[in-house]
Amino acid sequence: MATPKQPAASAKTTASKPKRAAKSAAKPKAAPAKTAVAKAKPNPGKVETEVKTKMKTEFANIKDKAADRAREAATSGKDKASEALEGVGKILRESAEQIDEKVGTQYGDYARKAADAVDDFATKIDAKQVDDILEDTRQFIRKSPGAAIGAAAAIGFVLARLVRSGRD
Repeated sequence: MATPKQPAASAKTTASKPKRAAKSAAKPKAAPAKTAVAKAKPNPGKVETEVKTKMKTEFANIKDKAADRAREAATSGKDKASEALEGVGKILRESAEQIDEKVGTQYGDYARKAADAVDDFATKIDAKQVDDILEDTRQFIRKSPGAAIGAAAAIGFVLARLVRSGRD
């Protein structure tokens, strides 16, 4: 009786082996199909790199355009400030004569010196490029931040007075 059990066990083993072989034979057929699909998909890393490169280029173009427009606006502002300072110098020079008559020549000389200083400053501003003025301003602020804050407050006060007088 032991003999019939052995062939039955071997029959089960041989029967299960072809099933495994059939399953393993099906897997290699499926693998090439997946590989073909994987090759058809674009590489996400490559697409991402291309998008980043394009965005960086566009950002650089926008940045350059903005810098050019800012430089143009600053140059225009510099020219207007220079003209305004020349006007202030003229006003000071003209009022120096009236100051001579009403207060005294000593105070009229102060007004003339102030007019000369304003004219010199206007000439210096007119002669310099915007980038040079910005660099000079940075150096001044680094060397004496307290004076820079005081100058900013004084300029703000003068501008506020000018705006108020324009309204009236």
